[in-house]
Amino acid sequence: MTCIENETQYRWALAKVEELLPLVKDDTSLNDPNSIELDLLSGLVADYSDKHYSIGEPTLNEMIRLRMYELGLSQVALAKRLGISASRISEYLSGKKEPTLQQARKISKELDIDPAIVLGV
Repeated sequence: MTCIENETQYRWALAKVEELLPLVKDDTSLNDPNSIELDLLSGLVADYSDKHYSIGEPTLNEMIRLRMYELGLSQVALAKRLGISASRISEYLSGKKEPTLQQARKISKELDIDPAIVLGV
């Protein structure tokens, strides 16, 4: 098998990986048949999962909402922290506006968000 082609094969391979996990320890030889099978199947399962169940990259508004939640910030508190208007925060959260480069830097630094996400690259 070079790749998992459908959901039935995926479920079978996933179940087999679950069976093999307790049998393969850190000190298990790489030549052990269980170790070899686990390595091959887990790679196939990972490839299928990436292709069919990929979560994707978070958007800027999703990351801002997450950080607001984690930090316990309201839109008003976030606006004050960033030195911009609450209406501008609302525009970012709704996706109506993108931050300027200066605002993007501040968002990235203050909220500890990856600059690539803030800049959309």
